[in-house]
Amino acid sequence: MTLSGLAGLSWEILWQIESTLALGVSARGTALTLVATMGGMSLGAALMGRHLRRRPQLRPGHAYALLEIVVALSGLVMLGGFRLIEVTDGALWRLIPSHAPLLHASCILILLGPPTLAMGATLPVFGALAARASLSPAILYAANTAGAAIGVFTVSFLVLPTAGISNTAALMVSIDLLVALGAWTLPIARRPAEPAVADSPLCPGKSAGPPPRAHVLLAFLTGVATFALEVAWFRSLRAAFQSTTGSFAVMLASVLGPLAVGAAAASALARRSGMKWAPSLVAGAGIVVVALTPAVERMDQLLSPGSHGYAYVVLARLLAALLLLGPPVLLLGTVLPMLLATYREPPVQGRLYAINTAGAIVGSIAAAWLSLPTVGATATAWLVGALLVAQGGALARSRARAAMVLLALAAMLAAGFGRSGVGRLRAQGQTLEPGHRVLAWREGPDSTVSTIELANRDRVLVIDGFETTAETATAHYMTWMGRLPMLLHPSPRDALVICFGTGQTAAAVEDEQIERLDVVELDPTVLAMATYFPSNRGVLQRPNVKAHVMDGRAWLRRTNRRYDVATLEPMSPEFAGSNALYSVEFYRHMERVLNPGAVVAQWVPFHIVPPVAAVAIVSAFVEVFPDALLWVDPRDGTGIVVGRAAGANVPLGRAWPGFGRPGVGRDLSADQVIEGVKLWPAEIARYASLAAPVDDDNQALAYGRLPAHRLHMGGHIVAANYELIRKAADAAHR
Repeated sequence: MTLSGLAGLSWEILWQIESTLALGVSARGTALTLVATMGGMSLGAALMGRHLRRRPQLRPGHAYALLEIVVALSGLVMLGGFRLIEVTDGALWRLIPSHAPLLHASCILILLGPPTLAMGATLPVFGALAARASLSPAILYAANTAGAAIGVFTVSFLVLPTAGISNTAALMVSIDLLVALGAWTLPIARRPAEPAVADSPLCPGKSAGPPPRAHVLLAFLTGVATFALEVAWFRSLRAAFQSTTGSFAVMLASVLGPLAVGAAAASALARRSGMKWAPSLVAGAGIVVVALTPAVERMDQLLSPGSHGYAYVVLARLLAALLLLGPPVLLLGTVLPMLLATYREPPVQGRLYAINTAGAIVGSIAAAWLSLPTVGATATAWLVGALLVAQGGALARSRARAAMVLLALAAMLAAGFGRSGVGRLRAQGQTLEPGHRVLAWREGPDSTVSTIELANRDRVLVIDGFETTAETATAHYMTWMGRLPMLLHPSPRDALVICFGTGQTAAAVEDEQIERLDVVELDPTVLAMATYFPSNRGVLQRPNVKAHVMDGRAWLRRTNRRYDVATLEPMSPEFAGSNALYSVEFYRHMERVLNPGAVVAQWVPFHIVPPVAAVAIVSAFVEVFPDALLWVDPRDGTGIVVGRAAGANVPLGRAWPGFGRPGVGRDLSADQVIEGVKLWPAEIARYASLAAPVDDDNQALAYGRLPAHRLHMGGHIVAANYELIRKAADAAHR
C-alpha cells in the first residue's frame, strides 16, 4: 500500500508538469487537471463500490492488481499522449480558438480518466482486502497516504533531479507492476470479521447499512475544508518559502504526513467509540485554523531567508509547516478514516471516499476562484475555520457546543490582534525592505501580486513574495533587453515581448521605432499594475501595442503571427513552471514564429543562478540559435544572450544597423554597447559546451539542485559566473 501511494502521488506530479507543457501554465489549466484527477478518483471509488456490491465473491487481491496494471499501462502512453495534446492544441487555436477550451477538457479527461478511475477504485478494494485480512481499512489508508508523503520528497528531491521525466515515469510504471504482482500473489484467507463498532450517539451501532446524512456531510465538508485550507495557507507559505518545486514538496508533505498520522489513529478511535469524537475533532480543527492563521500570515517574518545549507533550509521549512498545518490537518484527517473503519462494507466506503473527494474539488476551486480574489487568503482560512466549528457544533451536544463556540470566539479575538496587515500595511516576502508602502495588492487564482514603494521611492513588483522586477538602479538591463535585439536587426517591423513585468522592455522596443508590438503576459494583474510604473510611459495604451493574457509558450504554439524581434524575461529559473520557458523545446517553438534573420534576446540572471544553471540556459538557447552572443550590462552586470534565426549572411554582432535609425532615450553609446559583448558567436559555443542544455525532460532548473548550489556559493555567485565566462573566452582563442 505504501508503494502504491508513492507511485500514485508521483504520477500526479508528472501529470501536472506535462499538462502545463502541453497546454501552458494557467489557473484554468491547473483547475482542469485537478478536476480530472480528483473527479476521476471520486467516480472510480463510487463505481468500484457498486461493482463490489454486485460481485461480493470478487477476489480483492486480483482486483487491486488489475487496477495497478491499468495505472501502469496509462503511464506508458502518458508522454506521447501529452505531446499529441500539445500539437492538437496549437493547430486548433489557429483554426478555431473558441473551441480550444473544450478540446483541453476532452483531452485531459481522456488521458487522465483511466488511471484516475483506477486509483480511486482502489479505495473500496482496500476495504475488501481489510475485511479478508481482519484489518482496519484506516490502517491501509494510512499506509497509502504515508507512501504519498514519501513520494513527494523522493520524486522532488531525488528522482526527478537525477532521472528526468521519462525515466521517472518508467520507474513509476515498474513500481505499479511490482505492486500488481504482489497483490495478485498475496495469499489472504478470509478471516472472521471484527466485532461491530460500539454504540454512540453518532454511530448506527453496526458496520453494515448506509451511513446517516450527518456522516455523509462530514465526509464532504472535511474534503472541502482540507483542500480550501491548503489553497489558502499555501498562498501565504509561497511568500515565505518562494514558489519553487522544492517548496511545494515541503508544503505537500506537511499535509500528507499529518493525514497519514490521523488515519493511523482513526482505527483505534473508531473501535473504541465509533464516531463519538467526530464533532470535537471537526470543531477543534476549526478553532486551531482560526488561531494559527495569523502565524501562517507572518511566516515570511518568522523564518529568515537562510544562509545555511540547503538541507537545513528544507528541514526548517518542513518543521515550520508541520507545526502550523499539522494540528488542523491531523484532526481533519482522522474523520474520513474513522468513517471507513466504522462502515465496513466496501460499497459504502467507496461512496464515502467519492463524496470526500468531490468535496476536495469544491473546496479547492471555491477557494482559488471565489474566496481568494474576494476576501484574501487569511479571511478564506477563517471562513474554513468557521465552517468547521459550525459543523462540529451542529453535531455536538449542547454543553460541548457552548464550549466550542466560546473557544472559537477566543481564537477569533486572538487572531484579530495577531494580524500583520498583509495587503494593507505590508506585502509578504522574506527579502522585502521593512517599512515599504503598499501601492496595490491583488490576490487571484494564479498568484498574489503587489506593487510596493521603498523608502527611496523605488517601486517593486512582487509576485508571491518574490521581487520579480522593479524601477531601481539594478534594473538597467530591462531597457536593453528591448534595445539590443532592435539595434541588431536591419529593419524590424513586428516585435514580441514575453513577460511584461514593469513594462520597461516593451517601452524600449517601442522607442526603437517598431511598427507592431505584441506583449504576452501570464497574469492579467501584472498588466493592471502597469500604471504604477512610470518607466513604461504608458506603452500598453499605444495604438500599435497589443497585450495578450496567455502563457508565453502556449502563445508561440498557437499564434499565426511572425516576428522580427522577440525578448524573453521569464520568472526566476527555479520557480515552479519556469523551466518550460528556458528549455530547448521552448526555443524551438520560438523559432517557428520568427522571420528569417529575426533577433531574440533572453535574460540570464547571473546574480541568481550558479554557473552550472547559467551555462545550461545559454546551452539550450544556442542549440536552437547558434548565431549568438552574450552581453553583460555595464551598469548592473545582468546577462543577456542574443541570438539570430537563420537567414543572415554575416555573424551576429558584426553590424549594429539600429544605431543608424533614430531612437529615443538611449543611455549607452554604440561603443559602450559593443564593449558589453563578453562572448561573440565563436566564443559562446565554447561556453555553451560546458553543461547540458535545459530541456523539458531533464527539468534541470525546476527539479535540479539550483537552490542548493546558490546557497552553497552565497555572495560568490556573480564572480563565479564572470570567471567562467572569462575562461570560456580565453579557451576559444587558444
